[in-house]
Amino acid sequence: MKLPEPLLLSLRLAKGFDKEAFEKTHSSGAQVVSVRINPAKPVSDFSHFHFSGYGIPWSDFGYYLQSRPSFTFDPLFHAGCYYVQEASSMFLEQALKQTVDLAVPLRILDLSAAPGGKSTHIQSLISKDSLLVSNDVIRSRANILKDNIIKWGCENVAVTNNDPAHFSKMENYFDVVVLDAPCSGSGLFRRDPEAINEWSLNSVQLCSQRQQRILADIWPALKHDGVLIYSTCSYSAAEDEEICQWISANFSVESCPLTIREDWGIIESSGGYRFWPDKVKGEGFFLACFRKKEGEADPVVRIKRKPAELSGGQVRIIENWVKKKEMRFIPHLNTVYSWPENHFSNFSFLLEQLRVMYAGVLTGELVRDKLVPAHALAMSHKVASEIPRAVLTPEQSIQYLQRKDLKIETSGKGWQLVTCQQQPLGWVNVLHNRINNYYPKELRILKDN
Repeated sequence: MKLPEPLLLSLRLAKGFDKEAFEKTHSSGAQVVSVRINPAKPVSDFSHFHFSGYGIPWSDFGYYLQSRPSFTFDPLFHAGCYYVQEASSMFLEQALKQTVDLAVPLRILDLSAAPGGKSTHIQSLISKDSLLVSNDVIRSRANILKDNIIKWGCENVAVTNNDPAHFSKMENYFDVVVLDAPCSGSGLFRRDPEAINEWSLNSVQLCSQRQQRILADIWPALKHDGVLIYSTCSYSAAEDEEICQWISANFSVESCPLTIREDWGIIESSGGYRFWPDKVKGEGFFLACFRKKEGEADPVVRIKRKPAELSGGQVRIIENWVKKKEMRFIPHLNTVYSWPENHFSNFSFLLEQLRVMYAGVLTGELVRDKLVPAHALAMSHKVASEIPRAVLTPEQSIQYLQRKDLKIETSGKGWQLVTCQQQPLGWVNVLHNRINNYYPKELRILKDN
């Protein structure tokens, strides 16, 4: 791998930079593979994942793998039991744990959230009374984000598709804003060598200017004493330390120092934290935290009009499907969403302020006084315990995930929740002469094992 000479020259004064070790690591061809488990979908035996590894030191949920398995053909991957995520970026966990009280209700914005690694991580850390808004400005990426949020089994998340400027009107609303900023991507060269061809000093400067615009747009939405967590996958100081200096010069903030262990190999640099791939087992990464010292602490949230809710008769149609305690049911065209009671006001407010693509749990579609259950309901924790289960082997599960016809024994007829190793995968409808596979077409495995 031939690294750009202008990059190497620009890094010569960066704290912790060792040119020889840096180049050697990139030319080695070594790949670091890591995953983060979903604590809300526990698997009794880690060997069920068909890989072994050891823990990432700055995350309670992250594990390194000895080699890269075929995640596509692991049913537990499709069940949302874990997320394939780069190890360095899991340092977000330390940033949250050390700057805010995760036990209390929080409103958190993940501004550039697709494909969902940081959002699913945040969701695993916050309480069920906290709200996460996962946003991406690009519609196609926001759709992928929505799919991963559904797979993770979230109820307290809203997925939005908005420009950062759209959040400026939501003054003092968020306790935490996480900005994993769009950047020149040099930190991922080892994982994506093709990115080298797109890198230039000019792109670094363009990204730096864009990062400043995004921060200026989003700043009003963060409340007084709220925390900004800023990160990039770039090595360039213009996108890292110099952005931190720009934040301190343009806003009323205080830097939030984090406690790191020496054996982690992370380098503290001008109030931020650098991850060099020759010093940590992970890719290039930078993160810094700031506490806002201006604005208001308690915003007034006003809702002009509350969303309509299901009638009593409609609720009775779906009450056998859903654990309805502390839930409210919201119709949208022919579909029904389940919203936790304690997030009704927040979700209602978001609908008035933003382009909301998804919120709560999509429960199903009402068709002729019956409910056709949604895939999102299967992936959530809100399926009624009385719903029958169709238990599949891993091999049968792959056939199901390929949306093939199933030849299995089932108990009874009608809708059944498909599970593998006690983890839900989706729905089938058992008829007298066949089994209809309702795994979503757009999610199906397209290749054969």
